[in-house]
Amino acid sequence: MELSGKVFAITGAGNGIAREVTLQLLAAGARVAGIDVNKAGLAETATLAGDQAAGLSTHVVNITDRTAVAALPAAIIEKHGQVDALLNVAGIIQPFVKINELDFAAIDRVMDVNLNGPINTVKAFLPELLKRPEAYILNVSSMGGYAPVPGQSIYGATKAGIKLMTEALHSELKGTNVHVTAIYPGAIATNIAQNSGMAMPANADEAASQFKMTSAKVAGEVILDAMRHNKYKAFIGSDAKMMDFLVRLMPERAANIIYKQMGSLLG
Repeated sequence: MELSGKVFAITGAGNGIAREVTLQLLAAGARVAGIDVNKAGLAETATLAGDQAAGLSTHVVNITDRTAVAALPAAIIEKHGQVDALLNVAGIIQPFVKINELDFAAIDRVMDVNLNGPINTVKAFLPELLKRPEAYILNVSSMGGYAPVPGQSIYGATKAGIKLMTEALHSELKGTNVHVTAIYPGAIATNIAQNSGMAMPANADEAASQFKMTSAKVAGEVILDAMRHNKYKAFIGSDAKMMDFLVRLMPERAANIIYKQMGSLLG
């Protein structure tokens, strides 16, 4: 897909990977409708865009609010005249505890943001995308969507759901003008815990040091490259690529490797 001149709706644009994708798309000549529940985060993204902020509109919307999401396509079309792509990047992690210790309020919140939110946006935007000469849906899953991380069981379940939904969408939309890509980030240097409102365990930095962190800038570059080449899927980081291989080749050993690296976070 040619990016210049297209209009991209991006969830989570107030921080992290989605912010970086927003800035890189603007630099590539695209226009962006940045969507986030965090008004201040969106304002900061607009500031970072500098002179290119003229191509950015900001929309303070909670993607778990189905009624508000349903109104987004019309609002974006009113602002930009069209909408050519939906990028579901927003996501949160759960408290780093075993499922037996995870309360239902935390479970429901992660399920709503990570799974129901993208379902809401896909349902809202797909009718408009099908009208465009060429369009795109890109959903960000996670290494945790195919590799089990202890203490992130519900998060992983939501990302596995995004993985399969995206693959099914790809099949359903064959023969149409809408391209579909799934993205699988590994460990990315963002503030996802802080943005999720989660306090990390005291030894989290020590556990994280075992992983090579990929920058948000590189993550954005991978996502733009995936769209330019209409890729079926793309991995961000050598850890995501390696674990995908190990999970398919020897799943129990892969699970044991992850447990050895991350299990200490559970006490």
